[in-house]
Amino acid sequence: MAFIDEAKFFVKAGDGGNGCVSFHREKFVPRGGPNGGDGGRGGSVIIRATNSLNSLIDFRYRSHFKAERGVHGKGKDMHGRSGKDCFIDVPVGSVIKNNESGEVLADLASAGDSVVIARGGDGGLGNPHFASGTNRTPRVATNGEAGEEFWLKIELKLIADVGLVGLPNAGKSTLLSKLSAANPKIASYPFTTLEPQLGVLQHKWFKPCIIADIPGLVEGAHNGIGLGHKFLRHVERTSMLLHVIDAADENVEENFRIIANELLLYKEELVDRMQLLVLNKRDLVEESELRKLTTMFQQMGQHVVSVSGMTGEGIDGLKELVLETLEQGEKEHQ
Repeated sequence: MAFIDEAKFFVKAGDGGNGCVSFHREKFVPRGGPNGGDGGRGGSVIIRATNSLNSLIDFRYRSHFKAERGVHGKGKDMHGRSGKDCFIDVPVGSVIKNNESGEVLADLASAGDSVVIARGGDGGLGNPHFASGTNRTPRVATNGEAGEEFWLKIELKLIADVGLVGLPNAGKSTLLSKLSAANPKIASYPFTTLEPQLGVLQHKWFKPCIIADIPGLVEGAHNGIGLGHKFLRHVERTSMLLHVIDAADENVEENFRIIANELLLYKEELVDRMQLLVLNKRDLVEESELRKLTTMFQQMGQHVVSVSGMTGEGIDGLKELVLETLEQGEKEHQ
């Protein structure tokens, strides 16, 4: 199934039903008076978040959503039925925006969150509302109001505890497959992963956490270069970042600075996010060189871990460290 994390769609709430002009007619009851019913209210369009969805692919096949209009009023004081609401289910983490202005209308960050995104029109009034001492036979009723309608944009920000970031071919997909039961595409060329991948990290007695592999970050990603600009928003909700670096690359320090700078330029608050620097592919590096790299990054204030996604060396220790750090972070925010 394709991973779709952006879509545009149209919503139209139901129009209100019209009020009715009617008079009571019964044998031997002259001038029975007005008895036109009110129109029913139009249905509203309601967006709600659910854990049963993890992509916006449904919007590829349906882009128009309309609620039912209210039923018109009838004689004998019969009020029209209200129109049925239209419910749109979206994944947890969806952000709803006005497509024209870009204004954020709703941020559905938890399962069960909902928002009335387009309100149905009020029903029209029947002629009894216009009766008075001087006008006992009003021949006036009002039409129902139009329901709201908009073109909207929906963006999905994945709800994950840990985000894997790094340059293409740093080994993030391999690492994700070792840390969880996820089975991402793995190859020896850059940009193997073209969409975010999720996995669940479970280890010993710790509470499980969700890991997201954020693909395609390159220099200039925050300005739309490469694939990363499409996926940078997925790191916004993560509690922790694993910055994965190819320890066997000649430009280790420069590679670190590229991604660190992209995160900073995209959103400054990411600098203060819990972060571990993961030196991957340690099986391809001499032990002395690995110690040198570790010391260099520690002097830069980084918490460094070295692993081999290919051989599995150091993976268990990384699992424990990630879960311990998350657990400690939760306690500090309680």
